[in-house]
Amino acid sequence: MNDDKREPIKESPNGIVETRYYDFDSLTLESGEMLSPVKLAYETYGSLNEAKDNAILLCHALSGDAHAAGYHTGDKKPGWWEFIIGPGRAFDTNKYFVVCSNVIGSCNGSTGPASINPKTGKKYGMDFPAVSIRDMVNAQAKLMDYLGIDRLFSVAGGSMGGMQVLEWAYSYPERVKTAIPIATTFRHSAQQIAFNVLGRIAIQDDPAWKKGEYSESEAALLRPIGALQPASGLGLARMIGHITYMSDEAMERKFGREVRKLDSSGKPIDSVFEVESFLRHQGVTFVKRFDANTYIYITKALDNFNLGSNQELTEHFTGSRTKFLVISYSHDWIYPAKQSKEIVKVLKYSWADVTYCEILQDYGHDAFLIEHAEQGVLVSNFLENVRKGE
Repeated sequence: MNDDKREPIKESPNGIVETRYYDFDSLTLESGEMLSPVKLAYETYGSLNEAKDNAILLCHALSGDAHAAGYHTGDKKPGWWEFIIGPGRAFDTNKYFVVCSNVIGSCNGSTGPASINPKTGKKYGMDFPAVSIRDMVNAQAKLMDYLGIDRLFSVAGGSMGGMQVLEWAYSYPERVKTAIPIATTFRHSAQQIAFNVLGRIAIQDDPAWKKGEYSESEAALLRPIGALQPASGLGLARMIGHITYMSDEAMERKFGREVRKLDSSGKPIDSVFEVESFLRHQGVTFVKRFDANTYIYITKALDNFNLGSNQELTEHFTGSRTKFLVISYSHDWIYPAKQSKEIVKVLKYSWADVTYCEILQDYGHDAFLIEHAEQGVLVSNFLENVRKGE
């Protein structure tokens, strides 16, 4: 595995990119409620060919956004999947038109709880309607219509992004040529739900949460996301989540039992374990960029996701023409390989065209977001074989 202390990518073949926005009138949600109006943030890399058959949609994880590659003006680091997008990379922008959109329910440009409710002139907060993974995908389908893309060459993503990939293959099989679900599942286990429940309790038990009305004042509308946040609760939720993203081996290698005796400015402090310092840093930085109510809504969407029983899914996917590449990671304990193998088993019983690879990387769940050769090679070869009709 690559050293966690490797030098960051300093230049991007994708250059400076801009987030764009697609506005549409309304979206009927799975709950039956109507969300209106709707905004989707998205970015594109590469060019759509004349036949419009080279488009790839990338789906992000829980706290992700539309910025998958390249730099925004002034950024010090590129998008979240930079190492796999660009000329000569797995999602080769010399061949493919790559799209990444921010899901509805998010706080990173698309309509969500932190958006302004046109009926009140205030942020939605907990008045925002419940959203599901299916709702996220239905909104993405509208974006594809807007871009003139009838059928996607591929849909790919990890974790919550992988759930969206599976939903695409389920709900829009005629629009998906290939699907690449990574480190994901058909449905959350009790343990997976339990960790998200802890995060939601941490937020909702923070006195600053105020039943989701922490950003209700007009002054708050002009402040950054973190200004009136229930910082303690949201930070703790992030720390709980981050523990599940790394394996025991990775945490031992990165932190061990090392103790920090100086703060970031070099001043003496009471000794704290390096792992504690790391988790607190993760909590503080997360509060500055993410919305607490959004965290509640999206984790509920994750927990409520259930594509169906294995028998129902076997019947549903029978006859599917979509080709699948399912990837898992050996040391991912929150989305373990057994869940990916269950996906493969269902698809095999359905006579679907499916390839499965378990990558031996000991970082943990977030391994799909860490640069390493195996994932890129698997994705690149899979797409190229399909592209050549093999």
